[in-house]
Amino acid sequence: MQGLAPSTLYFADRPEREVGHMSTRYFVDLWDEGENSFAIDPPNAVLSYAENDEDVPEDAVVVLLDPRLEGNDISYGVELLEGQLPAKASHCALFIDTFGRRLTPVSAAGMHRRERRRMLRRI
Repeated sequence: MQGLAPSTLYFADRPEREVGHMSTRYFVDLWDEGENSFAIDPPNAVLSYAENDEDVPEDAVVVLLDPRLEGNDISYGVELLEGQLPAKASHCALFIDTFGRRLTPVSAAGMHRRERRRMLRRI
């Protein structure tokens, strides 16, 4: 994916509703952190396309592996679960599923856990 925004939007509805932003660099840096990391248990994701063309591919469901961030571009290794990946597309959105993985670093629970540890260190 090329031309990324500098931040990644995250949201959760369990155990409580939460929405926020984090830098994309921080998101990638968290990938292999913790015992329930995405490096150990890779997440599923949906790659969705918003093309102004009749040949818009179906959304692709993938397993994401090994993120690499270079400037405003990110790439992943993928295992295709459903749909198809076109050779080239524009206007894409990637939705990463952390459902059921409450303690991953990028889950809402994981974010709160880290913040609590930081607060304890400041005391």
